[in-house]
Amino acid sequence: MPTLSSSSSPSPFPIPLHLTSTKPPPMSSTAASRLNELKQFDETKLGVKGLVDAGISTIPSIFRHSHSLPLPSFPSSSTLIPITDLSGPRGAVIEQIRSAASKFGFFQVVNHEVPMEVMERVVEAVRGFNESEDEVRKGYYKREMGDGFGYSTNVDLYLSKAASWRDTVQVRLGPVMAQLDAIPEILRNEVVEWDREVKKFGEHLMELMCEGLGVNPQRLKEMSCLEGRVMAAHYYPCCPEPDQTIGLASHTDPGVLTVLLQDQVGGLQVLYEGEWLDVKPVPGALVINIGDILQIISNDEYKSGEHRVLANPFQTPRVSIAVFLNPSNRDGLFGPLPELVSPEKPALYRQFTFADFMKKFFTKELDGDDVTCDWNVKGTIKGTDGNFVRLSSKS
Repeated sequence: MPTLSSSSSPSPFPIPLHLTSTKPPPMSSTAASRLNELKQFDETKLGVKGLVDAGISTIPSIFRHSHSLPLPSFPSSSTLIPITDLSGPRGAVIEQIRSAASKFGFFQVVNHEVPMEVMERVVEAVRGFNESEDEVRKGYYKREMGDGFGYSTNVDLYLSKAASWRDTVQVRLGPVMAQLDAIPEILRNEVVEWDREVKKFGEHLMELMCEGLGVNPQRLKEMSCLEGRVMAAHYYPCCPEPDQTIGLASHTDPGVLTVLLQDQVGGLQVLYEGEWLDVKPVPGALVINIGDILQIISNDEYKSGEHRVLANPFQTPRVSIAVFLNPSNRDGLFGPLPELVSPEKPALYRQFTFADFMKKFFTKELDGDDVTCDWNVKGTIKGTDGNFVRLSSKS
């Protein structure tokens, strides 16, 4: 899931419009009542973890979804999400990644050379911060990220029809790291260490992705696609009514690539041919998913994978740490690579700026079924030049 940050910072993400509007539209009494509930919850600055600590047995109405949701399980279909051993022959690895990226938009990798102890340290640091004393967490709770750090419940809390059962730490990693003294001490060293490992791994991964497309291995790096890094560390505490809410609403990531580290609790699902497939946790593995920008750059050779996270029914909280790899060049034009366009396969998308793309993404709730931004044609979005950009083959 992508994150928010101030447009005055070096991050590639702009401030969402709903946070800067000076004249909100009139709302009904029901909407006003809901907004009041949202504000009361948000102003506790304790997040979902605070509700669990209070011993609630039913979830607040702002978290209730209109339909029942399944509980996490691991059916045999979970094996359909490919697992690639990066220590294998390079040609075979590239083909496995290309196949998974074009079919599912998701895959897991093992033997990636990221040290297990580094992975364990960052997971425990995120867990430790979320389980800190109330006054410690309240001191960091905020939605703006001018200093590069944020901690809150739901990026789209004030946009979504129903809130999701998780709290999130957000850290700007690149092109300029967040102010170190803005990052809680319990997380600081681990975040810096994790960024160093993910950047090194991400460069190797992008080379493999490029080779799978048949283009220069450095192509994505040359387009600054490794530089705009943002970390979103999610904490999913036990939910007393997990079939009435969701951990993370269904969505596709808007950027280039997402590198996800998840613990062993489970709950991540990927939509494939109308069926939700569990991404079963594999010890030591990293989960990789394709974002919308890479789908566009690849001219639909790779697919952006729609995914969600179910509410956690287990006593052990779930921790996952996503690093979004995005362009740092916000004002450059992006579209299908010329190398991938031919008379037989013309460009499926028009060019647009990354800044415009992200601005429109953050004016809607995560669940793409209810878009509140400037969508003019189903499956398309108006670019800065007024032309329509096809965003996804999914509708």
